[in-house]
Amino acid sequence: MKRLAILGAGGHGRVVADAAEASGEWQEIVFFDDAWPQRKASGPWPIVGNLAALLQQCQEFDGVVVGIGANRVRLSNTEALAAAGARLATIIHPRATISRHAGVGAGSVVFAGAVVNIGARIGQACIINTAATVDHDCQVADGVHISPGANLAGGVTVGTCSWIGANAGIRQQISIGAHAVIGVGAVVVSPQPDGITAAGNPAKDLNRTTPTC
Repeated sequence: MKRLAILGAGGHGRVVADAAEASGEWQEIVFFDDAWPQRKASGPWPIVGNLAALLQQCQEFDGVVVGIGANRVRLSNTEALAAAGARLATIIHPRATISRHAGVGAGSVVFAGAVVNIGARIGQACIINTAATVDHDCQVADGVHISPGANLAGGVTVGTCSWIGANAGIRQQISIGAHAVIGVGAVVVSPQPDGITAAGNPAKDLNRTTPTC
């Protein structure tokens, strides 16, 4: 019997558990969350401990994944669990499409309807969310979240812990820096530096936009 532990029992964690259950790979799924012991369950899955408990018990599980939406928190907890000896799981929903010539890193999750095409590389602790597309030869660094319906055209690079908003579109060969936020529905047609928050069509740096009266 294969056992999966998920850190984080919120909404994102439940979607991770649902994808893991749908895959048929895991016969037992349990949560660890710092709301324990006051909170005992998340949907149909029990919460059996907190982060400290998981760090102590992680080697007892066949797979461990962090189900927390916040990029930096997810990546730092993934690194801490790996250092503690956890076997990081990669969760792929059976209705996702992953090229056999693409790579998805340990601790990442790919949800239903998502597509990762040939030559693409997804780092560790990433989220490729529902119906998102990552086209050929994209390079997605650790801790990135590609939100539902977002589309990365061929050859796009996305830096560590960046967040691509729902239904955003990124033109081919564009580079997006680390810790960037691309807003919902944004259309990105030019390179975006580290730490930017950009939105609109075409996407513009919100921190440099002059307010209008």
